[in-house]
Amino acid sequence: VQLVESGGGLVQPGGSLRLSCAASGFTFSHYYMYWVRQAPGKGLEWVSTIATGSGNTYYADSVKGRFTISRDNANATLYLQMNNLRDDDTALYYCARDWSMDYWGKGTLVTVSS
Repeated sequence: VQLVESGGGLVQPGGSLRLSCAASGFTFSHYYMYWVRQAPGKGLEWVSTIATGSGNTYYADSVKGRFTISRDNANATLYLQMNNLRDDDTALYYCARDWSMDYWGKGTLVTVSS
């Protein structure tokens, strides 16, 4: 199992980024997938979840209305579209597999700063 995040970078407040998580080594479509972040000096924070099948989505209150999670099962890729970014969105963003979060990527750094 491998999860590889990409798409992070430096962006100004109010800007947008799209994170990707390329999955391999398992049947991607069979698993709920998660985005989790860790801000500097803080603990892990759940950001969003996307289900299998119908692809129901769930968001932390802190990102609701600004972030959109999606998945491309054909290409085994998870996405996080982040709009109207704020300073407090600065964090290392991880994708994780399944409700147990048994596998994680190494993360991609998002820095929101003017």
